[in-house]
Amino acid sequence: MSKGFAHRGDQLAFGSFGIKTLQTKWITARQIEAARVAVTRYMQREGQIWIRIFPDKPITKKPADVRMGKGKGAPEGFVAPVTPGRMLIEVEGVSYEIAKEALRLAAQKLPVTTKFVVRRDYDETQNV
Repeated sequence: MSKGFAHRGDQLAFGSFGIKTLQTKWITARQIEAARVAVTRYMQREGQIWIRIFPDKPITKKPADVRMGKGKGAPEGFVAPVTPGRMLIEVEGVSYEIAKEALRLAAQKLPVTTKFVVRRDYDETQNV
């Protein structure tokens, strides 16, 4: 995995709020889904969410008690490699308080430390 900061997907593109990763790690498809469920539950299906990462890297594993050699193991699951600065989830259409709490709950489901970010031109008076 490349070291350094994300050059793509590091800005808010869709929503007014988001969480940005501060670490380099692999995030599994299950972890992404758990975070998505946490956000949707807390927001009670209000507003809109965007998941900005996709698990497209297959991870293989050999069964237990198998000797060395004999080829590559079977795919076990998929991961999304993320680097610091990468936007993970974005939210729109809810108030600042709801968005902050929903994304905090999502961040607990992820194996990386994250930072809550707000769009620069966000206006508190225009919230829902």
